[in-house]
Amino acid sequence: MFQPDWVKRKVTFLEEKPHIKGIINALIFMPWNDLCFATCGSDHAVILWNEKSDSWKPRTIHRNQHSSAVMGVAGLQQKKVILSAGSDKRIIGFDVSVGRAEFKHQIDSRCMSVLPNPCDFNLFMVQTGTLGKQLRLFDYRLRQTEIHSFGWKQDSSDSQSALINQAWSPDGLYLSSGTVDPKFHIFDIRYNLHGPCQSVQAHQKRVFKAIWHQTLPLMTSISSDLNIGLHRIAR
Repeated sequence: MFQPDWVKRKVTFLEEKPHIKGIINALIFMPWNDLCFATCGSDHAVILWNEKSDSWKPRTIHRNQHSSAVMGVAGLQQKKVILSAGSDKRIIGFDVSVGRAEFKHQIDSRCMSVLPNPCDFNLFMVQTGTLGKQLRLFDYRLRQTEIHSFGWKQDSSDSQSALINQAWSPDGLYLSSGTVDPKFHIFDIRYNLHGPCQSVQAHQKRVFKAIWHQTLPLMTSISSDLNIGLHRIAR
């Protein structure tokens, strides 16, 4: 019986270790035609990994754009730009094709993740540690400009955990976020509202993430209560 290569090899560990200290905080495949993924770490670096001759080769994109740990990394769909967000409160958009940072922005709070919009390829969201303004919306075309902020009150804790994650709806109009409370929030980016348009009481402990099904009206959530929630969305 024929077996594809990935079944035969199962797991391949990459030998090269370009991150020189600390841990890798995030990794994600780039939304480009060539097969590659990016990593970011506590060593302030962003690394791009390309597949060459049946192996993966790292390329250092930058080590000095951030002065602290890089917590989030992502690629823009329409151009070869890698976004990075760090604990130093900086957001960097590095154009790989020209080899320089084209987007630089400093905000008032540490950054914990970055998430591009799946439909409007110029929009991206950054998660921050500021209560009431945990989510910031940016347009790559607008330098030094924050389009809008979203947030919520927290009952269980005064700090924002990096374990809390967000997800876009398939149409790019809604954004979901876990919380340190036993619920997740949904935001509608079309309206000038700072709070959630809906909050779903879903678990007994903090909710890490709630994601959307790509075609069906369903969401699923995970929590530290060890349960997986399945939520049907009313049409």
